[in-house]
Amino acid sequence: MTATTHPTAWAALADYLRHLGSGPVFGLPGDDMALLGELERADTPVVLCRDQRNALFMATGYALAAGRPGVCVIGKGPALTNALTGVLEARSAAAPLILIADGTRLDRLGTGAFQELDQLTAVRPYVKWAARIDHADRLPGALEKAAALAVNGTPGPVYLELAEQVADQQVTRSGPWRPVAPQRPTPDQDALAATAERIAAAERPLLLVGGGARHRNTGRRIERLAERLGAGVFTTASGRGAVAEDHPLYCGVSGLYTVAPMDALWRKADLVIALGSRLEETATFGWPEDAAQLPVIQAVVSEESLVMERPGAHVLGDAGRIVDGWAALLAGHRATGDWSERIRTARTALAQRAADRAEEAVKRVPEGAVPVSQVLTALDRAVPADRVLVQENGLQDMWSYFFPHYVLGTGGGSVVPSEQTPLGFGAAAAVGVRLAEPAGRPVVAVVGDGAFNLFRCELPTVADAGAAVLYLVLDNGGYGWLQSNLDRVSGPASRFSFTTPRPTGTEGVALAHGLGYTRVTHPDDLPAALSTAWQRVASGTTAIVEIAVALPDTPPGMTAASGDFPLRE
Repeated sequence: MTATTHPTAWAALADYLRHLGSGPVFGLPGDDMALLGELERADTPVVLCRDQRNALFMATGYALAAGRPGVCVIGKGPALTNALTGVLEARSAAAPLILIADGTRLDRLGTGAFQELDQLTAVRPYVKWAARIDHADRLPGALEKAAALAVNGTPGPVYLELAEQVADQQVTRSGPWRPVAPQRPTPDQDALAATAERIAAAERPLLLVGGGARHRNTGRRIERLAERLGAGVFTTASGRGAVAEDHPLYCGVSGLYTVAPMDALWRKADLVIALGSRLEETATFGWPEDAAQLPVIQAVVSEESLVMERPGAHVLGDAGRIVDGWAALLAGHRATGDWSERIRTARTALAQRAADRAEEAVKRVPEGAVPVSQVLTALDRAVPADRVLVQENGLQDMWSYFFPHYVLGTGGGSVVPSEQTPLGFGAAAAVGVRLAEPAGRPVVAVVGDGAFNLFRCELPTVADAGAAVLYLVLDNGGYGWLQSNLDRVSGPASRFSFTTPRPTGTEGVALAHGLGYTRVTHPDDLPAALSTAWQRVASGTTAIVEIAVALPDTPPGMTAASGDFPLRE
């Protein structure tokens, strides 16, 4: 076995990232530019960001879209603390991510050194694993362990800190880099058989497809299982895109985003089969209050994702292998009764209800604003159906979570914030999603103006990276969710305000960096604006369409924000 010596730790890191094949490196390095030099020599793409938090969001978007680790490099001290929101989001989203940070040199620890911080203590609550490298001989093994942990089990972020004295040390590794590939755990056969027996006994089953099933639906195995069981198929917000939304058994997004008549299916169901979901509050919002009424079979890759507060059973393993195992055990099973027909009837009723609610919403929109439902219709007509929709989670852009007001087209995808919903995630993540598919599907980000404001400093980054994204910025004057909450308790006479109708300032920044920009304040102008913007994006340049929307234009089934969750009809 031939040993390989790298002249510096940064050279070893650059070589490992090339071996990893993880795509671009995102970040905002500290004062040591040696790593950038090594990445340039290795011909590794680098996206230099203006803000560490946005860099983490971009790397997370890349990881979720590509199914491969995102990589981010930052400095030390405040660079790390500024990045922690992004690390939290990566952990909550189960995104494989490798974060590499500078660290105070060993002989200066505890001396009040410049930007000194106990970074391991700060970051450990947010990552699967954290390590500090104080000597070069530890670097190769730490890199390989970090990558293996990021992609295996429940994916998530890992953290490596390189002490400053290590940067210039030689690194010798005894052999070639180990290959990095996620293991696909085989489920226990007894657990598989026991859960299959319970599934076969169910008369009114529902399938809930979560983010853990992303990239695991080869050959449409999940839809085939649903057909065999006669089960309705819901997704969580993060699971959207895992199954085809034009399938006759698809029922929409679960929990917060389920409205009548589909919510009645949850009250009538006698079993939920949850694939790759941690059953977070948003996904289970509106379920029967008595948990005993609705048993759940949980199929997740590792124990940490299990929710024991709900009755039922569980099986651990790769979601695809679990579905294949159930399909084999249930090969002779045939759905009986009228459950499938009730699901199809509910879908038909939902389509009519959606049309009625969109029409009602238009009446709430004043002059000088555009109904969000019409924005989604115009988007559907202007951009190819295989687009990837990247979302925020604000009061107006939440319309796009509600099926069938927005339907993922054939081959389309979706990237959304996790249960943490950090403001600005979708706007930044769209850059990573775009770079995960450099010649692939169109990428469209539907974001609020408050979220976009936190991202606007990265418009030069977007231009430099050549990441052609279509941004639809829904402008309600600021933080509409907070304003809706405030209006409920204070009324219009309050001296406080979270929304102010004034120019956003986006136009000047966009045009200064060669990006497309237009503002729409009337529905009649929307189709032409989106068509022109899409043509620009298709030619390789980001375009921003800023659209005036109205605070009363709430999504279907919602009347106003109420704390963390909206008021329902």
